Amino acid sequence: MSVVARDLSHSYGELRSLERIDLAVGDDEVVALVGPSGCGKSTLLEIVCGLRDHSAGEIAVEGDTGAAARLSHCAYMPQKDLLLPWFSALDNASLALRNRGVGKAAARVEAGALFERFGLAGFEGSSPQELSGGMRQRVAFLRTLVAGKPVLALDEPFAALDAISRGEMQEWLAGALRAEARTVLLVSHDIEEALYLADRVVVLAARPGRIVAELQAPHPRAEDRDHAVTDPAFVAVREKALVALREGTG
Repeated sequence: MSVVARDLSHSYGELRSLERIDLAVGDDEVVALVGPSGCGKSTLLEIVCGLRDHSAGEIAVEGDTGAAARLSHCAYMPQKDLLLPWFSALDNASLALRNRGVGKAAARVEAGALFERFGLAGFEGSSPQELSGGMRQRVAFLRTLVAGKPVLALDEPFAALDAISRGEMQEWLAGALRAEARTVLLVSHDIEEALYLADRVVVLAARPGRIVAELQAPHPRAEDRDHAVTDPAFVAVREKALVALREGTG
């Protein structure tokens, strides 16, 4: 198992944010975390990545329990793309390689080799201000991927996009994960997105966040998103997820 949490809890002072989370994520498995706002999804992701301490229980990534060791195994992509405005798209994408000690020229070559596959060919020299929202997210994901970590932690990567762009980016990310399998923890507020991109969806209840349902996705990362999300099997699982969300919120 790449990620294992046992009886994991977290509190902000007197406020209990996560309650006794038991979760195991296998190698190359994509698991989505969904739940109402404030239920601790992002907090759980930060704890996994060693960016936040937990209050009780156990957490291990690739067998390591220490915060620094967990972080060394994880590449974290927050909601905002955080591209540096004074860097080109190529230099932003290669930043994770530079942070690993790769020289500037070699990092640009390695990251640049992926621009065509990521739909970014021809935009290597563009500044972030010249890119669309979807293209900025592609650059951010490329930067996350080339970090070379076995676990990707994606925190609502498409939340800021409009519905059409979000659907296109979901289909693109599905293709990227088919091409290069990784262990992924994905936080999403969108049930349809979660079921389409993930192998398994974990539903959290309202604060304190606790797991109230785990659902297998019927057709994870299918090439044709529109066909996948309208398939009767997909619709049936989506309804189960929505019922679990309503019950957890209530």
